[in-house]
Amino acid sequence: MKKLIIAVTCATCALLSAANAPAQNYPSKTVRIIVPYVPGGTSDILSRLLSPKLAEVFGQTVIVDNRPGANGNIGADLVAKSAPDGHTMLLADLGALSISPSVYKLPFDPVKDFAPVTMVTYSPHLLVVHPSVPVKTVKELVALGKTGKLNFGVSGMGGAPHLAGVAFEAQTGVKWTYIPYKGGADAIIGLASGQVDAIFNGMLATYPHVKSGRLKLIAVSSAKRVAAIPDVPTVAEAGLKDFETGSWQGVVAAAGTPKEVVARLNSEISRILNTPEMKGNLAKLGTDVYTMTPEQLGNWLKSEIDKWAKVVKAANVKLE
Repeated sequence: MKKLIIAVTCATCALLSAANAPAQNYPSKTVRIIVPYVPGGTSDILSRLLSPKLAEVFGQTVIVDNRPGANGNIGADLVAKSAPDGHTMLLADLGALSISPSVYKLPFDPVKDFAPVTMVTYSPHLLVVHPSVPVKTVKELVALGKTGKLNFGVSGMGGAPHLAGVAFEAQTGVKWTYIPYKGGADAIIGLASGQVDAIFNGMLATYPHVKSGRLKLIAVSSAKRVAAIPDVPTVAEAGLKDFETGSWQGVVAAAGTPKEVVARLNSEISRILNTPEMKGNLAKLGTDVYTMTPEQLGNWLKSEIDKWAKVVKAANVKLE
C-alpha cells in the first residue's frame, strides 16, 4: 500500500510538472507582437512601449511586426493561424476586430480562433479637421458638412473610426465623402496634408499632431471630458445624445495557446501597464490603462460583436 501511495504521488507530481512546463519554458525564442496597421498608429505606439519591458522580463527578444491591410484583418489572420505557443500575439484595436464580422467575410473567427489575453488601454477618438477648414465647433462643422463638400478620412472602411463617422452622420445629417486609408497614421498624414477635411482617430496617435499645430481639434468622443484636455468639449455636448466612441486596444494569441502561457502574458502585460511610470505617461496622452482577465476579455469580445452587428444593420453599412 505504501508503494502504491508513493507511486500515485509521483504520478501526480509528474502531471503537475507537465502542466506547468509551458509556462516555465516560455518564452524559448523571439516573441513577435503583430500590429495589423502601418507604423505610427495607436497599436504601434503601445506595442513599442511594451516590447522592451517584456524583453527585460522574458530574457528574449520581443519585436514589433507591422502587417497592415484589410482594416487589420490580414495581421489578425496571421496570428489566428500561428503556432499556439504564445510566441506570436496580436496587439490591435479590438473594437475594430469586433466590428469586422459584420462588414467582412473573414478567414477566421474572432471568438473561436483567438485566446484572449488582456485589454490594454482605452482612448477616445478625437474629432479633428485640417487647419484650413473654417470651423471651431461641432455645430459649425455640422453646418458645413451638410453642404456635402467635406471629405472624411477613415483608417479602414468598416473600422471603429469609420463607424464613428457613420454615427456622426446619422445624428447630424452631414454628408461625408469617405476616403479610406490603411491605418490611423496614414489617415493623420492624409488630413495634415489636406487630402481630407476631417477624421475621427484615437487620441494617443492623434493628439501630438494637434499640439504641433498640424491638426485642429474640435471635440473628443468620450462620455465625459478628458482630464488631459479639460477645455475640449465632448461630441455629446453639442447635442449628439450618448455619442461615445474610441479605441479599445488589447492583446490576443492563437486559440489553443496553453492557459499557463496566457496567464503569464496577462500577468506581465498587466503589471507593466499598471506601473506608475506607464500609467502616468499614458494618462498625459489621454489614454487610460484598462486591463482585464482573459475571461473578461473573451466576454467583452462576444458582447461587442453582437452590439456592432446591430449598429451595422441599422445603419445599412455596405463596403464597396
